[in-house]
Amino acid sequence: MAMHVRFGFLTLVACVTVLLAPVSPPSLLAQSQHAALTGQVTSSDEGPMEGVLVSAKKAGSTQTITGVSDQQGRYRFPQARLEPGEYTLRIRAIGYELESAATVSVVAQKTATADLQLRKASDLASQLTNAEWLASFPGSDEQKASVRGCAHCHTLELVTRSRHDAVKLAGVIGRMSGYPPLAFPLMVQKTPAPRIGGGPVGPVGTVQSERQQQAWRRQAEYLSGVNLSSAPQWSYAFKTLPRPKGRATQVIYTEYDLPQRTRQPHDVIVDSAGIVWYAAFGEQILGKLDPKTGKITEYPVPLLKPGAPTGILGMRFDEDENPWLAMQFQGGIAKFDKKTEKFQTWSLPPELNGDHVQINEVSPERQRVDGKVWLQDAGTYTLLRLDVRSGKFEVFEPYKIPRPNVYDVIPDSRNNGYFLPLGSEEIGRIDAKTGAITMYKTPTPGSGPRRGMMDGQERLWFGENRADRIGMFDTRTQRFQEWPAPTPGAWPYDVTADKNGDVWSGGEYNDRILRLNPRTGEFLEYLLPQHTNVRRVFVDNATSPVTFWVGSNHGASIVKLEPLDAPALTRSR
Repeated sequence: MAMHVRFGFLTLVACVTVLLAPVSPPSLLAQSQHAALTGQVTSSDEGPMEGVLVSAKKAGSTQTITGVSDQQGRYRFPQARLEPGEYTLRIRAIGYELESAATVSVVAQKTATADLQLRKASDLASQLTNAEWLASFPGSDEQKASVRGCAHCHTLELVTRSRHDAVKLAGVIGRMSGYPPLAFPLMVQKTPAPRIGGGPVGPVGTVQSERQQQAWRRQAEYLSGVNLSSAPQWSYAFKTLPRPKGRATQVIYTEYDLPQRTRQPHDVIVDSAGIVWYAAFGEQILGKLDPKTGKITEYPVPLLKPGAPTGILGMRFDEDENPWLAMQFQGGIAKFDKKTEKFQTWSLPPELNGDHVQINEVSPERQRVDGKVWLQDAGTYTLLRLDVRSGKFEVFEPYKIPRPNVYDVIPDSRNNGYFLPLGSEEIGRIDAKTGAITMYKTPTPGSGPRRGMMDGQERLWFGENRADRIGMFDTRTQRFQEWPAPTPGAWPYDVTADKNGDVWSGGEYNDRILRLNPRTGEFLEYLLPQHTNVRRVFVDNATSPVTFWVGSNHGASIVKLEPLDAPALTRSR
């Protein structure tokens, strides 16, 4: 069955009036000095419009540059960002579309002007983020939470535009449960075996099977009430989020297209030379991007289990900045030596390597301490530790079956392993020397710790994915702090801290990047140019200001976010 995903912005192919002379009057000249392209965004409803994302893509290019209109509705692209040539423009502004499509010619050493007139969107539903769909849905928080997982693999628009009744939807949900998270409409893969960490899933007719069937029926009943199964239009009003304003408009984005639409860059990280590394979520591919040239090089990752689903989830650097890969259903991990451009792999031993195994995370950051690397298995909900020299694995079981999914493990400076159980309200610590396990309760019940990082002060930053918060655990004082997401419905997946003390996260459901000053509690929210499905987040501290990177997991692209505000939210300590 063909599946189509629609996005809330327009690709523009016709022309608007473009002036290739220096901008006037003088006040506009001052604003657009050194600009390759500038203009004002207006609408009959609002006049000058702040917070409209304007994207420019040169014909034949694989890069898209995006700026954001200021309080006067003016956007600008610096000379250094747009080469001479023909550019297609598009916009992102919830509830609006361009009155006429636009291309623009950029000429060296001149400022092109393209004023953009917007009108009310003819299809608002196609512009909604998953967070906006969930906010718009009728029903209880419990009902909404039961279907939130649908948006991991595709947008909720696919569900809401369907015309299936509850009976047909129950069949669809049952079928979808057989796909792993790495599957998506362009590349379907089947789950080889159920996870066992959460307890047995019995055959048809058993108590476990009937409970699962009941859950699917409840989901189907709810979804059939929010889709188009009983009427040609939705019965509920759409709730939308406000556009960016103020400092959240002081940003420029660069989006780099990847070679194939099947690429899902789940994790994107940057080395000290500025080279960007990405791992394909559904394919055995490691890639690198040189942002200066746009050149992309891809390396095929060895298969460990031919016939098993392919793809990589977690990727982190070791102390030498060699990428390590968590190979999911392939049942092992890999290290890529950047100098030799060769892979070294480790498979779990046969007694630990059933079809249910799913190695999602690997953490080699502190292997020099004791020669060991942490990882976890999302099939059994356990943690493992590899002795790199001997190739032997240790298994750690913080919980008995049925247990919560231990989603991530992060080492401190002594290679003690701190782990994040998604289905819980606590984090754990495994002593590197004794193996002793200690648990620490988060202040918020049902927090759902997911992914995170350890900063230079031995503080563990993590996304409280089910509490809609950013969490921090000071491993020295054993104290927590939490910050609710400024816009409800972000559901932070991952968190990282930068050199200035600011903390970054992403809304998996609302396309917004969160920037937190933890000393004041102040947030900035940057809206991304496209639907992005934010997962792993990364900050490059070698630039000033710092640069934020994220993979567009459903868009086959990599996004760079450069804040233009100065000074930064917090200064270096």
